Amino acid sequence: MLAEVADWLDRRSSTAADWPAGSLRELKGSTRVSVVLPARNEERTVGTIVSAIRRELVEGVPLVDEIVVIDSRSVDDTAAVAAAAGAKVFAQDAILPRLPCLSGKGEALWKSLAVTSGDIVVFVDADLVNFSSSFVTGLLGPLLACPEVAYVKGCYDRPYHGTEETPPAGGGRVTELVARPLLNMHWPLLAGVVQPLGGEYAGRRSLLERLPFVTGYGVELGLLVDTLELAGLDGLAQVDLGVREHSHQSTEALAAMASQIMQTAWSRLDRQGLMMPLSSPSPELTQFHREENGHVPVGRDTSLGERPPMIGVREYALSFRH
Repeated sequence: MLAEVADWLDRRSSTAADWPAGSLRELKGSTRVSVVLPARNEERTVGTIVSAIRRELVEGVPLVDEIVVIDSRSVDDTAAVAAAAGAKVFAQDAILPRLPCLSGKGEALWKSLAVTSGDIVVFVDADLVNFSSSFVTGLLGPLLACPEVAYVKGCYDRPYHGTEETPPAGGGRVTELVARPLLNMHWPLLAGVVQPLGGEYAGRRSLLERLPFVTGYGVELGLLVDTLELAGLDGLAQVDLGVREHSHQSTEALAAMASQIMQTAWSRLDRQGLMMPLSSPSPELTQFHREENGHVPVGRDTSLGERPPMIGVREYALSFRH
């Protein structure tokens, strides 16, 4: 891990417990806060999440000014459940109707900027189980306390409730197999981000409105890479939110997700001129282990050697003359 990244982890890392709602109320002042949930067929969980935010952070401690659900063509009762729980609900395709309709989570997130008013926008996935309002307060903390911070990523353990035996943090398969290696190779300054694809993050509108949004599943990686370019590493912060539980997708669906993430990385490499021959990818891979004091980075050298065709090796040629 680069020394600059280790320093960033020390200065820009915190936990949700560091940001109690009461203390944030004093920091909020006149800052408007919007919480956005992109939702597609999430009638089972979206109401619980909206209700908790409304009860604890709108009516309890007045931190959140609006809760907005972007309904991404749900065929169940997601919209009705969210509205009954207290959210403003917008159909994705009804926002900015003069534009052609596109599909994907990133499209819902991008369009949310057109129907929210917050100076800070907090994004929360709508499929979370055992949701806690500390997810929202944790993400708000660094933005309200530090003017230099423009974008905050949540990190957490992601239990995998599959059929095989896995460790407590065994979720996030696309993160570990695709996103983390890509970031470590091409954007090593982002090696300290524990959950680069996590759906819980927050940003200042002044930043978000200047970023392109990939319409599909590459949106989180794209926002992260583009924020680094626009705001620098010190403009990012990371908050440990504890444990995040949500529904898991099939291997087939994960393959499509991985494809979109790789396409997003490719577009950024091309745009930033990093596909030049002189831009050799870093072989160091930083992973994270949960220990008593939080997520601890563990470095691994993934350097590869490459042998030439055997026919060009002198000893081989002498032994196997044709």
